[in-house]
Amino acid sequence: MLEERMGDCWSYTKDQFDNLEKHTQWGIDFVEKYTKFVKERSEIETNYAKQIRNLSKKYQPKKNSREDEENKYTSCRAFLSTLNELNDYAGQHEVIAENLTSQIIAELSRYLQDLKAERKSHFHDGRKAQQHIESSWKQLESCKRKFERDCKEADRAQQYFEKMDADINVTKADVEKARQQAQIRHQMASDSKGEYSAYLQRFNQEQNEHYYTLIPNIFQKLQEMEERRIVRVGVCMKTFAEVDRQVLPIVGKCLDGMTKAAESIEPKTDSSQVVESYKSGFEPPGDVDFEDYGQAMKRTVSETSLSNSRGEAKERPGGKGKGKLWPFIKNKNKGSGPEDFSHLPPEQRRKKLQGKMDDLNKEIQKEMDQRDALTKMKDVYLKNPQMGDPSSVDPRLAEISQNIDRLQLEVQKFEGWLSEVEGRLPSKSDPPRRQSALYEAQNSTPVSNNCAQDRESSPDGSNTEEQSSETQVKTNPAPLPPNPTSTPEFDDEFDDDEALPTIGTCKAIYPFEGHNEGTIAVAEGELLFVIEEDKGDGWTRVRRNEDEEGYVPTSYVEVFLETNAKGAMTYI
Repeated sequence: MLEERMGDCWSYTKDQFDNLEKHTQWGIDFVEKYTKFVKERSEIETNYAKQIRNLSKKYQPKKNSREDEENKYTSCRAFLSTLNELNDYAGQHEVIAENLTSQIIAELSRYLQDLKAERKSHFHDGRKAQQHIESSWKQLESCKRKFERDCKEADRAQQYFEKMDADINVTKADVEKARQQAQIRHQMASDSKGEYSAYLQRFNQEQNEHYYTLIPNIFQKLQEMEERRIVRVGVCMKTFAEVDRQVLPIVGKCLDGMTKAAESIEPKTDSSQVVESYKSGFEPPGDVDFEDYGQAMKRTVSETSLSNSRGEAKERPGGKGKGKLWPFIKNKNKGSGPEDFSHLPPEQRRKKLQGKMDDLNKEIQKEMDQRDALTKMKDVYLKNPQMGDPSSVDPRLAEISQNIDRLQLEVQKFEGWLSEVEGRLPSKSDPPRRQSALYEAQNSTPVSNNCAQDRESSPDGSNTEEQSSETQVKTNPAPLPPNPTSTPEFDDEFDDDEALPTIGTCKAIYPFEGHNEGTIAVAEGELLFVIEEDKGDGWTRVRRNEDEEGYVPTSYVEVFLETNAKGAMTYI
């Protein structure tokens, strides 16, 4: 009945002390295993967050690089926003790792120490009670064996007395002695019986208290300890899930940010940005003028014509009719280019100049702020000499003033270049024209050209030109190589859609490096094709092969024009 009242209490297993000890040890091992599991999960979260952060950092745009320019596109800005959101996403995984460590790992580590100490205490009490009952049992057995021995001795003494009393040959004194000995033995047996009975009663009470009070109480404490362990593990498992659930709103915001960044991409805006970044500002070529070759004696040279005077489109060397014309010729010169950005198309040059001016103005403002601060400091020193020497600020003020003057001169220089570029940029209302800036300058400035007079006196222009060439060769000895300090503007000279035919050949008498845009480098003694004669500006347009052409100083080459070419003339 007592066991039925115990129900599911561990007291029902009062005789399974060793098995319960093994079970509670298994519970502690399980908690340690679960703690190790959470610790490994925390390490995984930490390593994952670290890898995500490194990935985000790896693809972040570098300063002072091309990627900074790419950030003006919506797709690049969206990617940058995605990287930032990904960095925040990695931070949430770090939060998970931190919460797992603080809320589960640290708590379970402390709880395990308390659990082991409590279990040790309970089992120490159990073993002590068990040792006590075993000791009592041994004493009871000792009392029992003594009682049994005394009873046997009393029986033997009684039997001896009766034997002596029946024997007629024994003296009365011996019989009395045997009787007294029997009485002593009976008294000892009676005392042993009383002692045994008392100890047996006490042992039964102790045994009853041991199995129904002490051990059940110890087992009850062990049961409560085990149930608390199970509850703690359940709470930790719930916390394990809650740690993830707590960061879900922020993770969701990070994902929403990535989605919003992707939705912010605007192809039209990026396309407009490409146009804004790379438009050159060149005016498209106008219509080609009609040249009437029906009246050979009265025809005039059309400065807008792309073909030769014979009306025949002479094939270029290599058999291709088209070549790569400036501004599509790649600049072979390495480096950042001249200070005025003259190697760039007008629109790009304007942007570069404007950006340079903005940077200079920022530096000027910075220097002026420093000057104002130093001026105030000097005023404070003048009013309070004990705080410092006012003259100690003067060298720095003088240096700042020099820097401001230098920067202002730089700004003025760039303003001049910017005004020049803005003045040359075509307006949308101006009609397109084929004539180049060189041609307009040539028409606005009177230039004496004997070749034109010679062509008027000779219908085909051949005899006069040959005589003029011979005369110039004979009268002009080989000069020293000139040093062309000014380079004409070639911006409009390469706007032709079709390749110019060759009108003669030339031989370089001096080497020319051709660093400026639109020029071509030649070696001494090199033979080239002439595709445009000198217009009076000192430059002749030549071609090396189907893809390389440009201007060289006329005084650097010996030109041999074809006799029937338009405006044929030989320059040395």
